[in-house]
Amino acid sequence: MDGNDIKMTGKCPVMHGSNTASGASVMDWWPNALNLDILHQHDKKTDPMGEAFDYREELKSLDIEALKADLRKLMTESQEWWPADWGSYVGMFARVAWHAAGSYRLADGRGGGGTGNQRFAPLNSWPDNVNTDKGRRLLWPIKKKYGNKISWADLIILSGTIAYETAGLKTFGFGFGREDIWHPEKDVYWGAEKEWLAPSDSRYGDVSKPETMENPLAAVQMGLIYVNPEGVNGQPDPVKTAAQVRETFARMAMDDEETAALTAGGHTIGKCHGNGDAANLSPDPEAAGPEYQGIGWMNTKGRSVGRDTVVSGIEGAWTSNPTQWDMGWFDMLFGHEWELKKSPAGAWQWMPVDIAEADMPADVEDPSIKTMPIMTDADMAMKVDPAYNAICQKFRADPAYFADTFARAWFKLTHRDMGPKARYVGPDVPAEDLIWQDPIPAGPTGYDVAALKAKIAASGLSLSDMVSTAWDSARTYRGSDMRGGANGARIRLAPQKDWEGNEPERLARVLSVLEPIAAEAGASIADTIVLAGNLGVEMAAKAAGQALELPFAPGRGDATDEMTDAGSFDVLEPKADGFRNFQKAEYVVSPEEMMLDRAQLMGLTAREMVVLVGGMRVMGTNYAGSAHGVFTAAPGTLSQDFFTVLTDMAYQWVPAAEGTYEIRDRKTGAVAYTATRADLVFGSNSILRSYAELYAQDDNAAKFVADFAAAWTKVMMADRFDLKA
Repeated sequence: MDGNDIKMTGKCPVMHGSNTASGASVMDWWPNALNLDILHQHDKKTDPMGEAFDYREELKSLDIEALKADLRKLMTESQEWWPADWGSYVGMFARVAWHAAGSYRLADGRGGGGTGNQRFAPLNSWPDNVNTDKGRRLLWPIKKKYGNKISWADLIILSGTIAYETAGLKTFGFGFGREDIWHPEKDVYWGAEKEWLAPSDSRYGDVSKPETMENPLAAVQMGLIYVNPEGVNGQPDPVKTAAQVRETFARMAMDDEETAALTAGGHTIGKCHGNGDAANLSPDPEAAGPEYQGIGWMNTKGRSVGRDTVVSGIEGAWTSNPTQWDMGWFDMLFGHEWELKKSPAGAWQWMPVDIAEADMPADVEDPSIKTMPIMTDADMAMKVDPAYNAICQKFRADPAYFADTFARAWFKLTHRDMGPKARYVGPDVPAEDLIWQDPIPAGPTGYDVAALKAKIAASGLSLSDMVSTAWDSARTYRGSDMRGGANGARIRLAPQKDWEGNEPERLARVLSVLEPIAAEAGASIADTIVLAGNLGVEMAAKAAGQALELPFAPGRGDATDEMTDAGSFDVLEPKADGFRNFQKAEYVVSPEEMMLDRAQLMGLTAREMVVLVGGMRVMGTNYAGSAHGVFTAAPGTLSQDFFTVLTDMAYQWVPAAEGTYEIRDRKTGAVAYTATRADLVFGSNSILRSYAELYAQDDNAAKFVADFAAAWTKVMMADRFDLKA
């Protein structure tokens, strides 16, 4: 080692901050730039299993009964490093599963327990998820034992279901099939706040009117799963809390009866923890040092367990027997008067004015000691709100009805984001079809596809009619909760048939042509719509001199009005669709941001988004026949023209009226084309432009058509879970 080496030893050997969140990113430097990261998340490079891994195949070899037995054993076997309350983990695992599934929101289908996302930030470190990390560590020996045969996502949700069974509830069923992700879901917008548990006012137009909460949010504050247990912004008022509970649970796809059942059943087992000062807790898992090994919120001034546990800050159990499924929550809430008190941690909670010692829950460590029960503001809301109270009285009068209602609501809570029943695996999948599963009957497969295609070709429908209708039918699919899509042909039912973006008059005209053709051929309308779209794309490719035959798999079914929960489909309505240059109104977010969101929900990559938009434009499929972005002299031809014009510096781009642009010849000033932001972003954004230039190259005409065909087929087949089982 020479002198120069000695001088260098104190210097950082890597670029400072480049490997931590402190390093400035592209978005830090240019915060208004279009962020395409949501289209690139969960890249195959993050998945350690490899492309050959098939979780559904692995599930076939899972010994489900042995797994359940191991989970039941875990429920009642305390472990030395994290002893259970009353020697039972039923409350903990019910909460772990609830907090995994309960992040689901109906508006965009994001959140939920279907991906094992609770393992990653921000969910693993949300204030409301305190000590769920302990639950996952308690599950680790079981995950280690069964390995690839059980995903974390399935195991977490199953642990909650087994917890309720161990407590004595007859559950409704369970479906395996949730596949793990291996990277945080950065696309999920949890709110704009920069501070955990910041006052909820910023989420509302008026916090006294819960319906004004910003979409697509459901939780009332950053870092909460649903509502603040102490009250609105931490101020107890059961009447106001009832209004927030109703809105928040509706945004989680629950009605009043399901909400009351989940509140009562969720608090029938387990307890709240707040017997100490939250300031004494170690950092959350994501912020904890390496010595914590991903475990957070440890009590640095106590044992962290039993009487020394701090979670929500509220302290106490809801019932006399917190490890048993019974009617104790109702007996406690409606059998006593309640008054506001503060927990040892300083949190607001409701406690009985007077209670017999025999009705009090036991201490978590010493059964000879009795402790005071509690209610949260959300519990009190069930008592003071007339509608919730009436439902609770119905449950009190019929315990069997309550148990069944809760079991069904729990099943819905933990399965809503899995999509249709075709994705469920295992012996405990309920036979009953539930309306929220968007049931679709099996479609016919034995008809003559070639003959049907010929009849469509002779129908007189235009290429634009066929392609646009197929796209509108399929574009509702969202991979966040596997809802929507072309299967079921719900585009012909309310509410979809009346959506502005579906051009109701044009849609009705096209359907009036396709429906009798489908009936005559013995095919479903859903298949016929898709086949017509394929035919249109093939015609456009032929016009461009490219031979193309798109793959087609018959078997889509036709849903009926009775199979369709029309109200829950409102959230799928496209308020904007950049692929067809449609925007219903002006919004705070830009058209290109809305296009990105739709592309991500449809499971598209940035390249697939680019090639689809370019192809849709030149085929002339814009909403209402708009000419914006139709950069071609030959609409109906699957050509590279959109990209060649966009990248041609013979033109200049000039802002025009109402957010549109004119494409002018640089020499003459003549207007050649018009465009929207959803067109020009493909030339202005550096990443999107790189793809546009690729498809504008002289040697990529065939590649463009092939890539468009692959992306189109992906969209048309996205919801064919019957072929993926």
